[in-house]
Amino acid sequence: MAFPMRKDADLPVKCVGKLEGHAGAVMAVRFNRDGSYCLTCGKDRLVKLWNPKSQLLIKTYKGHGLEVNDADCAPDNSRFISASADKSLLLWDVASGKTIRKFRAHSGPVNAVKFNEEATMAISASYDASVKCWDLRSNDRDPVQVMNEAKDSVPTLVLSDHEILTGSVDGFVRCYDLRVGQMRQDNMGEPVTSVSFSHDNNCLLVSTLDNHIRLLDKDTGELLGQYKGHVNSDFKVDSCLSYNDAIVASGSEDGAIHLWDLVDGKQRAVVKEHPTVVCSLAFHPKKMSLLSASTDGTVCYFTKPTG
Repeated sequence: MAFPMRKDADLPVKCVGKLEGHAGAVMAVRFNRDGSYCLTCGKDRLVKLWNPKSQLLIKTYKGHGLEVNDADCAPDNSRFISASADKSLLLWDVASGKTIRKFRAHSGPVNAVKFNEEATMAISASYDASVKCWDLRSNDRDPVQVMNEAKDSVPTLVLSDHEILTGSVDGFVRCYDLRVGQMRQDNMGEPVTSVSFSHDNNCLLVSTLDNHIRLLDKDTGELLGQYKGHVNSDFKVDSCLSYNDAIVASGSEDGAIHLWDLVDGKQRAVVKEHPTVVCSLAFHPKKMSLLSASTDGTVCYFTKPTG
């Protein structure tokens, strides 16, 4: 059941469908670039491609030896890349379901992976405390760059057109500016489990294992806002921003999804459709819709009550 704190007609608080098909926890859910499809990553070692609006399972991809922690779809939808606890990255052909390439150069589970804007590079973050850059146009199986500033596992990363943003269990958020070859870091004081750029690229949204989400100025590190009310002290739980940067969303270890106003920090809604940890969230890139993935093995698709 959904229990919005108050009736906000402009928020994605109505569950209009569930994606069911994984045997075990769903570790991540990711929209493609235009929001027409999504990928889900399972503890069952599978990646699944869905039409979330119709809840149609389109294809299942099998190739990893352990749980799949993350995936990212190329802008043209022809390929995606997945990251697994088996220490590998797999590059897939969407239509055929076959793997194009395998990258195995991390010494620990791979926690996160993202394409660059052209899908010519892939960036991976690992339990081995490193971030690695892979040239997908080259036949070389070694990374073209390794960032090893982190002192502990790196569970989360995102990219802008010229930056790599990472969060580490060592408590630091690190932003690598690829144009000038510089790195800036901010000490959050607690393990970092989720990072995001705002869509205007001026701010960073950071989740930490002290039940807090913080909004930082990207250039100065100044604290601009805080968001509280969810439970996040033990597990990796995603936070994210809506397509228009108006709403902050986060999963919670009690199975709830929390929504806050970005500017004033007030909680706008709490929605509970899952009985266990909501570990991954994804806002639709163009409208006020939301996907949630849980350790209960399901993904919920939320829209505004008015559609």
